[in-house]
Amino acid sequence: MVLLIASCSGGQKKSVQEPEKSFTGASGEVKLMTLDPGHFHAALVQKNMYDQVDPTVYVYAPEGPDVEGHLALIGRYNSREENPTNWIEEVYRGPDFLEKMLKEKPGNLMVTAGNNAKKTEYIYQTVNAGINVLADKPMVIDPAEFPKLEEAFEIAREKGVLLYDIMTERYEITTVLQRELSGLPEVFGELQTGTEENPAITKESVHHFFKYVSGSPLKRPAWYFDTGQQGEGIVDVTTHLVDLIQWEAFPEVVLKKSDVEILSASRWTTELTPEMFKKVTLLDSYPGYLQKDLDGDVLKVYSNGEINYKLKGKHAKVSVIWNFQAPEGAGDTHYSIMRGTLCNLIVQQGKDEDYKPQLYIEAVGEDINAFSGSLYNAIQGLTAKYRGIELEKIGDRKWTLHIPEEYKVGHEAHFSQVTEKYLQFLVDGKLPDWEVPNMIVKYYTTTEGLKAALK
Repeated sequence: MVLLIASCSGGQKKSVQEPEKSFTGASGEVKLMTLDPGHFHAALVQKNMYDQVDPTVYVYAPEGPDVEGHLALIGRYNSREENPTNWIEEVYRGPDFLEKMLKEKPGNLMVTAGNNAKKTEYIYQTVNAGINVLADKPMVIDPAEFPKLEEAFEIAREKGVLLYDIMTERYEITTVLQRELSGLPEVFGELQTGTEENPAITKESVHHFFKYVSGSPLKRPAWYFDTGQQGEGIVDVTTHLVDLIQWEAFPEVVLKKSDVEILSASRWTTELTPEMFKKVTLLDSYPGYLQKDLDGDVLKVYSNGEINYKLKGKHAKVSVIWNFQAPEGAGDTHYSIMRGTLCNLIVQQGKDEDYKPQLYIEAVGEDINAFSGSLYNAIQGLTAKYRGIELEKIGDRKWTLHIPEEYKVGHEAHFSQVTEKYLQFLVDGKLPDWEVPNMIVKYYTTTEGLKAALK
């Protein structure tokens, strides 16, 4: 292939650059760069190997415990007995890590998960350099930064690169089946309009600061408890919840910011004692930037929040709660209800469910016999796609769905599923038409929700 073409004028030679080859799915063609990994989600992208991804990963980060913790987790994946990975981490440590990455560009896909105050700028600079980005949520935590994220999506379009966030909760099987059933008019009818007091669709999430990841206690960085760096709960975890509402209630529909109407929002703190803070950070004292959040020696973190809003006229509510540590045998939990004209579809994960997500179908129509027949026929039809699912009647108007264990892969495995989906998008050369506008609407909802809560 000739790269230099002689110019007809003046006999001078003009350098012509070939357009970059599109991704084909070939082995090793995707080369990862990990930028400033401060959250364990960056490592979870690499919990498994992918044939399409080169095993050498280029890490750019400042000196400090964040990058060392990331490398230690990758090391555990490489050395585990069952299905070990073989990642090779090429690491640059220095204060100019972002500039260094953009100058060297040894890879064609940047992964970022860490300090959320910096993430929007990282994304903006990276897509502007013509590099694909797979970002952990949230992409933005400050309403003032939202226009920059919008611009980053436009730059990505102009540069022909893909900007995408890691929405793991779309792969949780009870949520998947909730979405499937809500798309069957003979079972669900249609989504009710709801009210602010009784929304048509509700998503609630309970998380814990102290938890285990890949079998070991999770050490969180101190900045994780600074909402100026991590973001308030109302713009962090609610990203997943708003995404699921859009994904389930309006599947593959292109949404607009004007489809969103914020009705009310609130925020409140989780309180941590010095002992709790030390247990999760391994630090003996609070750093200076957390002094503003202290009441005596108790740290108050605005990690909890709720947004009531309407999406295309349907009432919706998202809420997130952060506790310090889960009860014995429990973990992070999710609750969801979709209210249809024929039934409610409920995902519950409490003590009665042994803290494991369970899907319930609750009839609300008058003709219970007709509904029962439609429901059994629908489940029978879904068994072609989800083999082994079984319906059990547990009340006069209520059923539960038994789901084989093979579908319950767990939160950590969802990161590989998202990554595999994204790798296919690279081969396709585009995201689905609805993904980018709906990501914009999602972050518009969370940032406008924060603005409302702060009033």
